[in-house]
Amino acid sequence: MIMEPWRNRPNNEIVRKVVGELGASLQGHPLAEQARYRLQKWNDPVAKLERKRKRTNAVLTFWLIVISMLGTLAVLGFTGVLGTWAAVTGSIGAAVPAVLAVRSGFKLKELGAARQRLALSPPPRPRPPLPAHISSARVPMEKLHSAEDAMAQLLVQLDSPALTSMPTESVQHARQTAQEAATAIRAVSAQLQAVERARDNAPPLERAPLVEGVRVLRIQLADGVDRYCALVAEAGKALAASTQFQNPGEVLDDATDHMAGLASAMRDVSGYSAH
Repeated sequence: MIMEPWRNRPNNEIVRKVVGELGASLQGHPLAEQARYRLQKWNDPVAKLERKRKRTNAVLTFWLIVISMLGTLAVLGFTGVLGTWAAVTGSIGAAVPAVLAVRSGFKLKELGAARQRLALSPPPRPRPPLPAHISSARVPMEKLHSAEDAMAQLLVQLDSPALTSMPTESVQHARQTAQEAATAIRAVSAQLQAVERARDNAPPLERAPLVEGVRVLRIQLADGVDRYCALVAEAGKALAASTQFQNPGEVLDDATDHMAGLASAMRDVSGYSAH
């Protein structure tokens, strides 16, 4: 009997092909973006630390309950309510849970100290998912994601202990200001997407002002992203200046001031559009 060609292929090859095609079709889909966002939140260092703390606390509570039960058994044995076996069993049996409880207590203390360290220097929050492919905010936000990654790498290099000419305060201020600017830009992107949805669902005779609103917000969003990219270039110049025996702090401070102005401008845009 002659079998079809596809039946001669290994099953794992067919599965890989189907999975690859499915992944390509879902790339950029809102559901895929939401799943990626949830995965980022799950892998967030603060969330991981909190899950470890809860597990350790639960284990410590369990061992304390076991110690209490065995301790009660030992007390009843020593007071004569139960036999000597109860005193011996309770005393010996409580020793192992006591050691494990002490270990859990020390681990819980270490996790608390680690949480305090994260609170002093919190990691960046997971970025929201990208807009849908049909949204005009998609391309600018993809560009912003790439610029944020570049800015993060530059700031890591500028904050290197080997770069003694760069004040740590300047780098921290630049990092915070960059996050504020990106947040303000995302607010404009969210408004653009909301107006797009309103335009798509509005009656035909009422779409003209919404079309104009989409056009204006799209221009403002693209301009904000372009200005953010220009400030990433300034941060790159600051890093380059550090290798040319110049003063990189002045370059970075100037870029930070411009980025603060960008954040303020984008907040004004989103605040104006909200009304």
